[in-house]
Amino acid sequence: MEITRIEIIRIAIPFTAGRNEAENSGQDFNAASPNLNKMESLIVKIHTDNGRIGWGEAFGHLVNAVCYAALEKFVAPFFLNKQIETQHDLAALMKSAEYAFHGFGRTGPIRYALSAIDIALWDLISQHAGLPLWKMLGAERQKISIYPSLVSYGNDPDLVHKKVKEVVDLGFKQIKLHETTFEAVAAAKNALNENCSLMVDVNCCWNKEDAAAEIAKLKTLNLKWLEEPVWPVDDFDALQELNQQGISISAGENTAGELDAIHLIKNKIVDIVQPSVAKIGGVSSAVQVINAGSEHSVTVVPHCFYYGPGMLATAHLVALLPDDIYLEVPYIQFKEHLHVLTQYQPEIILPETPGLGFQINEDILKKYTVVSSTCMNQGV
Repeated sequence: MEITRIEIIRIAIPFTAGRNEAENSGQDFNAASPNLNKMESLIVKIHTDNGRIGWGEAFGHLVNAVCYAALEKFVAPFFLNKQIETQHDLAALMKSAEYAFHGFGRTGPIRYALSAIDIALWDLISQHAGLPLWKMLGAERQKISIYPSLVSYGNDPDLVHKKVKEVVDLGFKQIKLHETTFEAVAAAKNALNENCSLMVDVNCCWNKEDAAAEIAKLKTLNLKWLEEPVWPVDDFDALQELNQQGISISAGENTAGELDAIHLIKNKIVDIVQPSVAKIGGVSSAVQVINAGSEHSVTVVPHCFYYGPGMLATAHLVALLPDDIYLEVPYIQFKEHLHVLTQYQPEIILPETPGLGFQINEDILKKYTVVSSTCMNQGV
């Protein structure tokens, strides 16, 4: 297959989440922020000369304009005219791309752009092989449980309790918060039943000393994990120290490529490592992290605050992991659905369709496109 055309599509779909509108709030680049009422996605669509289409997604959220420029001006043109059919072809092509762009770092917009391309290429080679991606990767389980990742409710205990109770009543067994006070987390814990577990992501909001003080309180709530408790995100010494203080610490969403995530694993810095497919380098990098976790007996739980091809790619990756590893989804109520999987249920069945099996609603894609462009071979 020859890559003949790459479409780059930035979309923003309105959503509600049952929370109060933020007052007097400034710009916030956190996708779980109470300031937001639209969720962005940056999608790539790779066309080949035999008529196949591969879908991918890049991280970016509110800085998608930067990742979009990286794709449009540099990364997508690099892949035009390239030939790909097998995993060997994909590995060689991505290695050449990573080397070509290595001067721009192992994380950031270029890396996110490469992640989107890698996801789309896995879609293509799985289609070529006639296998769904989960089977192409060697997974055997097809049924995946979902855990809702709630947006922030501004540390309002009553609102947090109400929302968590609503989610529990829908049958979900694991729930993640984005709250930062003991009172809000305790309210969530009180809304759970005995079969439901709670995780908390504080988005790197504390220094080591403050994190230790908060952990001393939070460990009484029997959390499944506490996610990214310290800033800077790569303060691995602090993470390792906090991981010994009574709560399992998770991290890895913001690692610089797969090697940093594997460093977390090999050195047992945290209990749970969380590669993010649309940031870390795509399916290729995430699989390396999963394999390292298995080799060193460290739990890997892929991060996913995406709702496009990145979410579905993460679901295929979760199929490689034990049954008690769930798929994270951003738990919001979209005004309209880009595809059926965003009508969230406690479990999904991965498609048998070759590739990702991404069945997009093209009308919705077109309706909510902010900007799009196409890179193509001359004469096409």
